[in-house]
Amino acid sequence: MDQSQEGLLSPNDPEREPDRFRRSYEARESSDLESDIDATEFLQSDPLTAEKGTNSLAFQSQPRSRWLQRPCGCCVGRSRKCIYSCLAVLVLVWIALGAGGFFAYKKYKQSPPDGQSPPWYPTPKGGTARGWAHSYRKASEMVAKMTLPEKVNVTTGTGWMMGPAVGNTGPAVNVGFPALYLQDGPLGIRFADNATAFPAGVTVGATWSKDLMYKWGNAHAIEARKKGINAILGPCIGPLGRMPAGGRNWEGFGADPYLQGIAGAESIKGIQDEGVMATIKHLVANEQEHFRQPWEWGLPNAVSSNIDDRTLHELYMWPFGDAVKAGVASVMCSYNQINNSYACGNSKLLNGILKDEMGFQGFVMSDWLAQRSGVATALAGLDMTMPGDGLFWQDGKSLWGSELTKSILNGSVPLDRLNDMVTRIVAAWYQMGQDDKSRFDPDGPNFSSWTNDEYGVESPGSSTEQEKVRVNEYVNVMGNHSALARQIAAEGTILLKNEGILPIDRHGNTDMKLRKKHEGKVRIGIFGEDAGPGQGPNACKDRGCNQGTLGSGWGSGAVEFPYLISPIEVLDDGWDKEKVELNSWLTNSPPFEKQPEILENQDICIVFANADSGEGFLSWGSVGGDRPDLLLQKGGDDLIVAVAKGCGGGKGDTIVVVHAVGPVIMESWIDLPGVKAVLLAMLPGQESGNALGDVMFGDVNPSGHLPWTIGKSLDDYGEGAKIMYLPNGVVPQQDFKEGLYIDYRHFDKYNIVPRFEFGYGLSYTSFAFSVPEVTEVKPKSAYPAARPKDFAMPPEYDNSIPNEEEALFPDGFRKLDKYVYPYLDTIDDLVTDGYPYPDGYTDQQPLSGAGGDEGGNPDLWETYVTVSVNATNTGAKPGNLVTQLYMAYPKDITGNESSVDFPVKVLRGFSKDFLERNETKIVEFELSRRDLSYWDVESQNWRMVTEGQYAFMVGTSSRDLDRLVMW
Repeated sequence: MDQSQEGLLSPNDPEREPDRFRRSYEARESSDLESDIDATEFLQSDPLTAEKGTNSLAFQSQPRSRWLQRPCGCCVGRSRKCIYSCLAVLVLVWIALGAGGFFAYKKYKQSPPDGQSPPWYPTPKGGTARGWAHSYRKASEMVAKMTLPEKVNVTTGTGWMMGPAVGNTGPAVNVGFPALYLQDGPLGIRFADNATAFPAGVTVGATWSKDLMYKWGNAHAIEARKKGINAILGPCIGPLGRMPAGGRNWEGFGADPYLQGIAGAESIKGIQDEGVMATIKHLVANEQEHFRQPWEWGLPNAVSSNIDDRTLHELYMWPFGDAVKAGVASVMCSYNQINNSYACGNSKLLNGILKDEMGFQGFVMSDWLAQRSGVATALAGLDMTMPGDGLFWQDGKSLWGSELTKSILNGSVPLDRLNDMVTRIVAAWYQMGQDDKSRFDPDGPNFSSWTNDEYGVESPGSSTEQEKVRVNEYVNVMGNHSALARQIAAEGTILLKNEGILPIDRHGNTDMKLRKKHEGKVRIGIFGEDAGPGQGPNACKDRGCNQGTLGSGWGSGAVEFPYLISPIEVLDDGWDKEKVELNSWLTNSPPFEKQPEILENQDICIVFANADSGEGFLSWGSVGGDRPDLLLQKGGDDLIVAVAKGCGGGKGDTIVVVHAVGPVIMESWIDLPGVKAVLLAMLPGQESGNALGDVMFGDVNPSGHLPWTIGKSLDDYGEGAKIMYLPNGVVPQQDFKEGLYIDYRHFDKYNIVPRFEFGYGLSYTSFAFSVPEVTEVKPKSAYPAARPKDFAMPPEYDNSIPNEEEALFPDGFRKLDKYVYPYLDTIDDLVTDGYPYPDGYTDQQPLSGAGGDEGGNPDLWETYVTVSVNATNTGAKPGNLVTQLYMAYPKDITGNESSVDFPVKVLRGFSKDFLERNETKIVEFELSRRDLSYWDVESQNWRMVTEGQYAFMVGTSSRDLDRLVMW
């Protein structure tokens, strides 16, 4: 990013009013989309003359920070003196934070440098790829007929709560283009009734099943289409999972770019095969919730994720490449900064990498209020702003809308850029076949995100009086998706430990013994709040608390549960009551000391515990979005220890069941003699109990595998894996110094023994592999073939600035307060001075050799080598086998100037196959040029190693790899 304009407000952005430095706490309480930024302008003075990255009013009128949202516990119902004391403490904390910012200011002589990414202008136009050519042709015919206000309408949201969905655009009525409706995923349809609460993304990743990844996305899209939604705000592949305690890791598929990429691509295909737009998110490196956006944590700026070029390409952007190759319609840019430029205004990221290098043909939308400027974001490659409001919720002061109209009329934003923005959106609409009115109702959703009542107003965010209409039709779209949800939850359950006790049949017989020691019934005790229904799955808004059994994390990725089958319901009904005596204590604090017989009288104990997290606009207890540690919550570890030591008077067998958003440290209990089995049931969604029962009773052979590593301590993951809980400056700086080494790559590099490695998972049967065979399909070559010429030319339009009169409100137009319109009240105050475009804006950018089509240079996706292996079920039961392929780069390779550092191994393939007893199948993996390459920062291209031998290893986890072959 250049040192002048990137991420700054333009002179054409809404006027700056001091009272906008308020914290809209009421808006925060009523808004819960991708965020609740409630942010202010991070520059009050004119950015063209202000010192870069500074804010002279940053601490003159402080907003209510997250740390000030709760009253001091000591002051509830206490004296005024106590309240003053608490306030004094908070002031001291605030001063300390300010001091941190001051020292950061002193260190940099100002705030950290604004814009450390190189400028990349202008935005590459869409319409060059073969797969989109037909849609762009139709889109260009429609866009050419649009008026200026219609074009602005298509690109700008109407404002928070100004339509039935969480995101609503305006229509282009004269040409027949409808408003678009965008709704949160990725677990289901947020704020909707009669819709499925699917397992979370991390559970889907734990299945390691491409088939289920596709079906998960497809079922979600079927429900969204039937509810009237155009675009699903999912799937999620960012955060990647650099930090195991990250609050939103559970929305993605796992802590490996290859796994994330395949899962994301398969779910995108599933979604878009139904004609619904998928929105891959969040671009990029939004790895923690603390300081993810301005003011949410009391600081005027969001955290900056500082990443080197190679790490950005090989880790964080890798899965986005898979998404673009899969034809994703939309990409959502994130809240945080990348190398000190906001993601939604980073021209190198959006223009250079996404649209040129990766050949992205769809449109870029902002996360909700992640847009930090008007003109600059348009120039940097943003195509749609959501929800349309500017820097505050529901204030009607959009950074685009009428301001974008002005910017076109005065030349601040070239009409050529607006035309491309609109064309990308309309082309995506055609690409999905949404012009078919028999499948997509142009009238939009048949439900309201804002009320459960049948009748309401269309724009409840406006105070203007409106006629009540029918807003909820209560359409049930679930179909038979409960069966799929149950299958995913079961196949995503991971058996971590089993000393012969699982499965337990419905007569209480275990795998290792047949009730020989028991007289009469088998006595089974169930312990832990996580086994029960609690106060119901929807007791807390956006699932923002941990109570009862854990079915999902919290935030905009959560949904309303139509129901949630708790484990106790299924276990209570599952065992033959003539053979099994079942007792339960659905609390994490059973009265063991007063009633030791509770444990002593059990033959088998099943104890449940969990760990929850979510999006940063909500917090629960000490969990402020991100978890404070990797321990089980609500005393879960202590409960397990007590049960394991006391079950059957120390002679019983204990089974541990964990529901969790991410890795949990198990060292206090995993090796206790009484712990015979451990099941990690992830976040299973509405069919939780049924899926768990399927695995425990043996109806389903467990086949889930870890999508991340479980270490023995947080320190095992390295310094880069630790959440920044306290800011290190006014603009928090988070340096990704570990580079490529996250999760299992870090454990491998430093030879750290994990508790359970990445990819690990047990079965009720056993498998064996033959020696793999490698077949060369194409010979090695250092760089991909030359970038091909574009298949098609982007649409061309008349770029003459329209007549100013065209932009005025139509006569007799009835406005809604705070609704975002594209029209102007007057043209008398238009600024006509020349606009100082960003440094580098007129420079001719060389096209990337890594580009050339959707997903990049087509040669990157060509198969260069195949690896095949015979897999055999050698056990006593049929089951699913997850075969994993890892690759090691040739050693001692030298780049242009310095030695190239490679991870010990990287995941490069996986397959899930069902095998009957004694059955053998051939499992084959195709590796592309991209799979075999690394990002060469000197040549700015993907480079294959041509000297030395690649090593390929096949097995069932990242450390169970006893078969190796060279190429």
